Amino acid sequence: MAPTSVAELGRRAKAASRVLATASGAVKDTTLRLAADLLEQHRSDILAANQSDVAEAEKAGASPTEMDRLRLTEARITGMAEGLRQVAVLADPVGEVVEGSVRPNGLRVERVRVPLGVVGIIYENRPNVTSDAAGLCLKAGNATMLRGSSSAIRSNMAIVACLRQAALKAGLPEDVIVLVEDTRREAAVEFMRLEGVIDCLIPRGGVSLLATIRAEATVPCVIDGDGNCHVYVDAGADLEMALSIVVNAKMQRPGVCNAAESLLVHREVADTFLPRAAGALEGVELVGDERARALVPGMGVADDDDFATEFLDLKLSVAVVDGLDQAIEHIARFGSGHSEAIVTNDHRAAERFCRQVDAGAVVVNASTRFVDGSELGLGAEIGISTQKLHARGPMGLRELTCTKYVVHGDGQVRG
Repeated sequence: MAPTSVAELGRRAKAASRVLATASGAVKDTTLRLAADLLEQHRSDILAANQSDVAEAEKAGASPTEMDRLRLTEARITGMAEGLRQVAVLADPVGEVVEGSVRPNGLRVERVRVPLGVVGIIYENRPNVTSDAAGLCLKAGNATMLRGSSSAIRSNMAIVACLRQAALKAGLPEDVIVLVEDTRREAAVEFMRLEGVIDCLIPRGGVSLLATIRAEATVPCVIDGDGNCHVYVDAGADLEMALSIVVNAKMQRPGVCNAAESLLVHREVADTFLPRAAGALEGVELVGDERARALVPGMGVADDDDFATEFLDLKLSVAVVDGLDQAIEHIARFGSGHSEAIVTNDHRAAERFCRQVDAGAVVVNASTRFVDGSELGLGAEIGISTQKLHARGPMGLRELTCTKYVVHGDGQVRG
């Protein structure tokens, strides 16, 4: 049986979005809790579907990073369910009055948060995104159109079946969540061009997906871009703290967008810190500039491409800098605008780093791995925007709404 067409799925999602936009917070929260329960109840089905996806990916020669993103475990499914429950207890942004005023003629003017409508998510490999994205969109009153990669199609179908069942049980149309099961590239391009249906498209994937979005999409987009994240160890750093932060930022989960990809070290502490860091980063391939290589025998050569690359693997570029100005300049040249960290006890250096570094998030004396919606109290995020319009940084519930003006009068007419 052929998959339902992209156009038909879009029509259904648009119709469902109008119903969802008026749903109460209680109904949305009930849906999320039911979905969490169903994910756990159908854990074995989801894992079986995922094992089929994993086996196919292994045959196709997927990289270790790709396999890590694709693979589900019992713990990850529990995490998906808990993520939905956490979103359920968050405050509902829909209907929030952002600001209000009374005009001299007596008109009451309010700006009120409302859903975007239909949010399209196009993503690669990570089936946990399926529940995270759908849950956040639903809480914010949006219908969700999901288009995952062919590598995760069985996993995504099993997860979406639970989410749609939850919507029905709660009294909502099941089409508040739809999955594009046609994995052809032509279907993906059609998805990106659903003008009048998709109100906001959020891509989550690598360079090739983002290039396709920029070339093909005709609907509004929020780019969840590369995470070429830096950790700068300043002259005023506590080096024990710095070592712990660098190891965590690089190694705790190297295949995600908020992992560190480049280490910058002030020349005054480089001869002490870099050899220790190299020893602690066991299993990480280090490539560096001339000054870094002089301090760590066996370190590979880094060129501009290395400094500009999001490795998503156990690889790290390293540079020794003369000071804060050079560190900021290096980040401006090679960074992707995602997350940048400084380790220092110099308050003025930290303040200047926060002011001058152009990124969605800057971090002082902590790991870049904390730039994550759940860690920052937003619930399971839908992505991390590296652009500057509508949303920037981790995108939670408020970033999945827009505002409209509501004007109340008592007969005023304009002269």
